[in-house]
Amino acid sequence: MIPLQKIHKLTAANMQRSWLNVPHVTQFDDADITDLEVFRASLKQEAEKRGTKVTPLPFLLKACAHALAANPEFNRSITANGEHFVQKKYIHIGIAVDTPRGLVVPVISDVDSKGLWQLADETNELAAKAREGKLTATDMQGGCFTISSLGAIGGNGFTPIVNAPEAAILGVSKSQTKPVWNGSEFVPRLMLPLSVSYDHRIINGADCGRFFTYLTAVLGDIRRLAL
Repeated sequence: MIPLQKIHKLTAANMQRSWLNVPHVTQFDDADITDLEVFRASLKQEAEKRGTKVTPLPFLLKACAHALAANPEFNRSITANGEHFVQKKYIHIGIAVDTPRGLVVPVISDVDSKGLWQLADETNELAAKAREGKLTATDMQGGCFTISSLGAIGGNGFTPIVNAPEAAILGVSKSQTKPVWNGSEFVPRLMLPLSVSYDHRIINGADCGRFFTYLTAVLGDIRRLAL
C-alpha cells in the first residue's frame, strides 16, 4: 500500500470532478512544424547569449493565444446553474508540468501581450519552480486554457481531461517526420500530433474544427504570429 500525498489527493479530486461534471469530447489533428523547428533552431545562439532556452512551448503558447482570440468560444466558462456563459477578456494559459511530487499546472498570464523571449523565460522559470516545489497558489490561479505536452516523453496522441472551469485543453504529443503530399509528390515534413478535449456544453465539433484550422495554420507558418 502506498499512501497518497496531498498533491496526489488534490489532483485526483480535481480530475474526478472534471470528468464527472464536464461532457468531454476530444478531437485530433496534426500541425506541420517543419519551418517552425528550423526557425527555433536558428534562435539557439541568441538564446544562449540571453541565458535561456527556447523549447517549442513558447510557440505553442503564442499560437494558442492567437487561436483563443479568434475563437472566443474556447475562452469561456459556464455558470454553476448552466444559465450563462462567462466570456473572458484575458488570455491566461496553464502549462501542465510533471514533477517528482506529481502534476501541477502553473499559469502564464496575458500570453497574448508577451513576446517569445519573455514566454521562454517565464516557462523555464515556472517549470523550475514546479520541479523544486516552490510554486505558490497565485502561480496556479486564473487560467482560461491549458496545454499538456508529452512531446518530450513520447506517444502518438492522448485525451487530456479538461481543467474545469476552463472550456478546453490542448494535448501535445511527440512530433514525427512523415511523408506529406504537396500536390505533386510526397515530401518529408515534421508533423506534431495535437488533441483538444473540450466541454461540449460550451463548444461544438464545428467550433473545434475551426479552432484546429486556425491553430495548425499558425504553427505551420509562424509569420502569422505577427499579424
